[in-house]
Amino acid sequence: MTDHPREGTVAAPGSPDFALHTLGWRAFQDLCAAVLREVWAQSIHTFADSNDGGRDGAFYGTWQQPPDPIGVQDVPDGPFVLQCKHTKKADTTLAPSDLDDEFAKVQALVDRGLCGSYVLLTNARVSGTSEATIRQRLLDAGVAYPLILDGQWICDTIATHQRLRTFVPRVYGLGDLSQILDERAYTQAQYLLSYLREELATFVVTDAYRRAAQAVQQHGFVLLLGEPAVGKSVIAATLAMTALDAWGCLTVNAHDAAELVRHWNPDEPNQFFWIDDAFGAVRHEPQLTDNWSRHMRQVMTAVHGGAKIVLTSRDYIYRDARPQLKEYAYPLLHEQQVVVDVAQLPLEERRQILYNHISLGDQPAEVRGKMKPHLEEAAAQNPFHPEVARRLGRQAFTRHLELSKNGVTDFMRRPTAFLRDLYTELGPDERAALALTYQAGEILPSPLTLDAAQQDVIVRLGSSPAGIDRALNALTGTFLRFSSSPGNETTTGWSFRHPTLQEGFAELLAANPNLLGVFLSGLQLEKMLTELDCGSDKQRGTLVKVPSTLYPFVAKRLQDLDPRHRKDHWEDFLWCNFFTTRCSDEFLKHYTETDPNFVSEMMNFGIYLGSDRKPEVLARLHQAELINTEQHEEIVQNLTEYAVSVPDSGWVDAPHWNIILSEEEREAIWEEVRSGLLSPTSTLLSDWSSNRWGNRDQTPEEYYAPLRESLEAYRDSLSHQPEIAEEFNRLLTEVDELIEEEKLEDDEEREAMQQPNVPPLNHILTTQPNPAATCHRSVFDDIDGY
Repeated sequence: MTDHPREGTVAAPGSPDFALHTLGWRAFQDLCAAVLREVWAQSIHTFADSNDGGRDGAFYGTWQQPPDPIGVQDVPDGPFVLQCKHTKKADTTLAPSDLDDEFAKVQALVDRGLCGSYVLLTNARVSGTSEATIRQRLLDAGVAYPLILDGQWICDTIATHQRLRTFVPRVYGLGDLSQILDERAYTQAQYLLSYLREELATFVVTDAYRRAAQAVQQHGFVLLLGEPAVGKSVIAATLAMTALDAWGCLTVNAHDAAELVRHWNPDEPNQFFWIDDAFGAVRHEPQLTDNWSRHMRQVMTAVHGGAKIVLTSRDYIYRDARPQLKEYAYPLLHEQQVVVDVAQLPLEERRQILYNHISLGDQPAEVRGKMKPHLEEAAAQNPFHPEVARRLGRQAFTRHLELSKNGVTDFMRRPTAFLRDLYTELGPDERAALALTYQAGEILPSPLTLDAAQQDVIVRLGSSPAGIDRALNALTGTFLRFSSSPGNETTTGWSFRHPTLQEGFAELLAANPNLLGVFLSGLQLEKMLTELDCGSDKQRGTLVKVPSTLYPFVAKRLQDLDPRHRKDHWEDFLWCNFFTTRCSDEFLKHYTETDPNFVSEMMNFGIYLGSDRKPEVLARLHQAELINTEQHEEIVQNLTEYAVSVPDSGWVDAPHWNIILSEEEREAIWEEVRSGLLSPTSTLLSDWSSNRWGNRDQTPEEYYAPLRESLEAYRDSLSHQPEIAEEFNRLLTEVDELIEEEKLEDDEEREAMQQPNVPPLNHILTTQPNPAATCHRSVFDDIDGY
């Protein structure tokens, strides 16, 4: 074994063995193409299976002697034909008779001038006698140069080419890492492999992974964002394994910024840090974000010094954390994001992900065979989550699965329904263990010491401490994982293996009135806002009805979870919609007493009065008589200012403003609008014109559109007063004239900036079509092993 793992190749003595038989035919064909491109340094073109004419791939043009001519000596110029033969059976030897169909096609390819050299690649073994027979039959068919490369050659090639493993990282899960890592890296890899071997074996190289790998190599930093269960952590883990192997990095799986800085060694620049759920696992945790903000200068210093850093975060959590991170001070945070969006997974990548998880899962061949006709449609379901694909390949999650088209596709589309049924079938010990884990939040510490609340859960579910110990061990690896606590590596315990498993268990708890308190204690903010009903008078069958005895508990939990930085429009909508539509007067009274700043926060509404949801909450609080006189006067004063100075007409027809304002108050606002906008001394148009210099990315029509809409709304509302309506028409005419003037100014400015005689671009970028996208042979063709 080399003493310098960062130089050249890294391979242990002996023959490596990767489980190539576990690949599907399509994945094996793609692997072969990648191997030949890397080793021979030639351009390899692959064909769709439906019209390959006996060729899985080809090479045209003048052969350039490769830097590493494994298996290739004195190769003549001319077209190459590449053919892949894959078998799902391990330890199989390829016989010449297995190629009878291929021999029949070779003569036709030679006659058409498409085959000067013929390269056969297989994952099976090829004996010396068989190789000689195959070569002779190819020579008899007119092939000038036949070459047979068996499974061992492919394994040897993977083991001795680090760059190849970087872009075909799935091989990390197919073989013994001691074959490709030195002892230092292998020791570090043990922890990662303890729960990542399955993920690595089923990994599919996606566009997000490629961009992430390039960003890490070029800039030393990448932030992986995406919704739950789309594969962020698997990409990060795969990059960690690549760093251990191909980049020779010392790899650290840190929990937060402080731990990263603590392990950063300025004298060891080649370090790789991987931090999962950097800003919180299922909700934004401000203390973690503050930790990053305080240590960011040191983190970026480590990057500039050669360290490589990968962070992951749910997209909605990062949106909440971003204002605290001061992106403008650290451009890498903005420039090097790789957004893992399920919409960016092409159908072919979805198919391969689903294939890998089912092929390497524990479903019997008979079950896989019954699934096979429905897997194409299952891969096309929206949403598509790799984590759900993994569960479809595991018997533990499919006990109730109906092996029909609707059954398989519904599993992919609505996994929580199957999880609810699955949890119902678990025994009392297993359900109690999961309930304790759910109640604990981030982690259920080990060793387990039960307090009174936990004892109550155990009794309610009919379990015992001994039963809990057994169940926790039994569930680890499928539903739970045993690891250290985020931010505190000295504390170990149990947590849900994936957040969606936790969310599915919440549905079971919510259906049991005796466990409603446990359910609420583990429910996160978004779920509380979308799934609870705290006394509304409407029938909402899908919501969980909260009894009035639990109002104080829910109010306190909402206050504790509210981030107070709801910059995201969707989060703000959920928050306001909950108080507007789901709460009784009694609950609102409990909440305003629990959170004394709630009313003043809702009073902090802004412009766009027609779309801001805070006034809707104010209207609901007004109905519940929870707004005092002083607060009411301030609300009317703020509204009047926006109605005139912006001007904003969103209050005119909005039902919630009709609830808040009395007739006298509405008439007073109208008087302010008339006197403020129609006065000869009004500076409205000059103010809008001056402010446009900060919005030159908009056309004049786009910029002035909100102003025109408000003036038109005021005019239409006052149509019963023709003289005043005509004044607004005059003002609208002045706005149109201003738009035309600024359009002329913009045109003159663009003409002045134009560069004459600019030569056209002299190269055209083209995208090679993905041959797999037109392939009529299903990726799932051999999913059942045949």
